[in-house]
Order: sequence, then structure tokens, then C-alpha cells
Amino acid sequence: WDDADFSRGVGTTFYQEFLTLNTAKPPFVNDVEAKIRRYMRTSYSAVWTLRITWEKAPAHTARTDTRKTNTYQAVLTTDGFRSYLLILYQDGGMRWDYSQLSAANVLIGYS
Repeated sequence: WDDADFSRGVGTTFYQEFLTLNTAKPPFVNDVEAKIRRYMRTSYSAVWTLRITWEKAPAHTARTDTRKTNTYQAVLTTDGFRSYLLILYQDGGMRWDYSQLSAANVLIGYS
């Protein structure tokens, strides 16, 4: 994970909110629920979901290279009691050159 830099006019960020309490769920929300049920081995029915997409985002600092971009999403969802976050990357994974990052003491994981 690193900072994206949109200062050079490369890349886009957009979001979509899904309010699904007492309404029909779109296929995207059904897919999110299925992933949570599968990986967390729990029953889950979303009442709210937010999808944020960073498309063709260059790494910080973009002034050095705007050719290496990433497209990724964060999906936040809750059933009103539990909340989950899914991080999704384009096929091929993270494409930024991590050897050029300003910080070398990076910790990757979850808690």
C-alpha cells in the first residue's frame, strides 16, 4: 500500500453507495456477501455497502513516473453489527515499483 498521486492529471477516483436494507440487492452486493460468507464462514446480509475505485492511479510522487499505474478497489460493508473491508486489485496485482518507495520499513498484514 502506498500513497497515490493524482496531481499530474493521471488517474480517477470514484465511488458507489449501495443501501440495501429492505430492498433488492444488485449483483455486486450479492457477490460481496458471498465472499464474506465463504472466507469468514459466517452468515452475512449487507444493509450498506460502499465501493471506492482508484483507476489508473500513479504512485506518489507522480512527477517521477506516471506510466506505472494501479487500479484497485476498497469495499466497505456492514450488516449493522459487523463491518468488513475488502481490498481488490486488478489482475496482475500491485504494479507500483515498491523499490522506489520513500519508506523501507513497511509492515504488511492485518489484525
